[in-house]
Amino acid sequence: MRTRLLPLLIVLMAGVLLALGFPLAASLAASEQQRVVVDRLDDAARFAALAQFVSETDIGTNERRATLEGELTSYHDVYGIRTGIFYRDNRAMAAAPEDWVVPYEGEGRRAFNEALLGRRSHDPPQVWPWQDHARLAIASPVVRDGDVVAVVVTDSPTGRLRSAILRGWLVIAAGEFAAMLLAVGAAFRLTGWVLRPVRVLDAVTHDIATGRMKSRVAAAGGPPELRRLARSFNEMADNVEDVLEQQRAFVADASHQLRNPLAALLLRIELLALELPEGNEEIASVRTEGKRLAQVLDDLLGLALAEHAAADLRLTDIGALVAERIASWRPLAEDKGVRLRGEPRAVTGWADPVALSSALDAIVDNALKFTPSGEEVVVTVVPEGDTCAIAVADRGPGLTPEELERVGDRFWRSNRHQNVKGSGLGLSISRVLLAAGGGAIDFAPNEPHGLRVTVTVPRSAPRARGE
Repeated sequence: MRTRLLPLLIVLMAGVLLALGFPLAASLAASEQQRVVVDRLDDAARFAALAQFVSETDIGTNERRATLEGELTSYHDVYGIRTGIFYRDNRAMAAAPEDWVVPYEGEGRRAFNEALLGRRSHDPPQVWPWQDHARLAIASPVVRDGDVVAVVVTDSPTGRLRSAILRGWLVIAAGEFAAMLLAVGAAFRLTGWVLRPVRVLDAVTHDIATGRMKSRVAAAGGPPELRRLARSFNEMADNVEDVLEQQRAFVADASHQLRNPLAALLLRIELLALELPEGNEEIASVRTEGKRLAQVLDDLLGLALAEHAAADLRLTDIGALVAERIASWRPLAEDKGVRLRGEPRAVTGWADPVALSSALDAIVDNALKFTPSGEEVVVTVVPEGDTCAIAVADRGPGLTPEELERVGDRFWRSNRHQNVKGSGLGLSISRVLLAAGGGAIDFAPNEPHGLRVTVTVPRSAPRARGE
């Protein structure tokens, strides 16, 4: 979720900064140009004031014209700005350089025509830093007796103006970059603050799903809505744990309380059998069902205890444990005419040795029940990355795809195997024992026929939540 939320926040913040930065950059460029325009207008107004006293018919015309030309020449030499004063018919009153004439087109001509109407230049086109050959044309009218007799035109290079605009833009860009860094840092903090309760909730949900029912969410930090969600989740987990505890207690108490009456009933059946002819089929059937019921009660009690007990995880030599269980079951396999072959490897994993041994006993017992005489059961140990896999493959009749989806359910037994001894709880108990230690059990067909049961346990130490 963080990888989706964080880019969204960064894009939004970048959009806001850009939306503010572009108008600010344009405003800075306009401000810099306006400052130059005002300066040029002041200079043009001064030249226009001098040109008011220059006339072709006045006696002192030559002296005044010479003074005006000297001013224009000095202005051009110092600032590099071309300046000219032109009559309405485009003739030059004075110009610097001397050969400069009023432009016949472009921005200079537009400013000249505008000044002929008695208006000074006030809004020339914006000059941008990338316009290397751009020039700034400013015109101001020379008014005598209320009439425009000439126009002062200045044509300025824009190198300094473009440099000033570029420097201002660099300052804005640096500010935008610093603001973006702050925004990214704020986005990281914000997403961490918002998503931390979500990550904790996800970890606790995983803990509860894998059997660690005591896990709870610390309802601290994060938005108020997520804190309320954490409290509601804890209340729900408490209720679920209470219900499961009541269910376990009921199953354990019921199976325990039924054992004594059942034992008394079986004893009475044995006493009754002494009064009946030997080989009576009905009494044999009653004995079988009684023993099966006793086995179901024992398995129910074992299941309740398995669901309630916490796993005692420790670093275990999986290969040695599997070899030990194979050696324990080999006499029974030989008695049935089944070859029990093991291929254990020296590999370690984190597991509860007692729980893993019980699960392997149930799986191997199940494999030997359904494997006919003359076939074999193979137990292998293979490390697979972060886990260790223990596979028990038999050569029995196997299960159909529909049966594979239900194998391991409580009290479930295939209709084809109802005559085989068992309660249907062995694999369920194995699954509970393995899940308590972070392990798992999987069922798959074994080629060419049979069932392959794979037990996996982690090879790394369990980590505390939040690590």
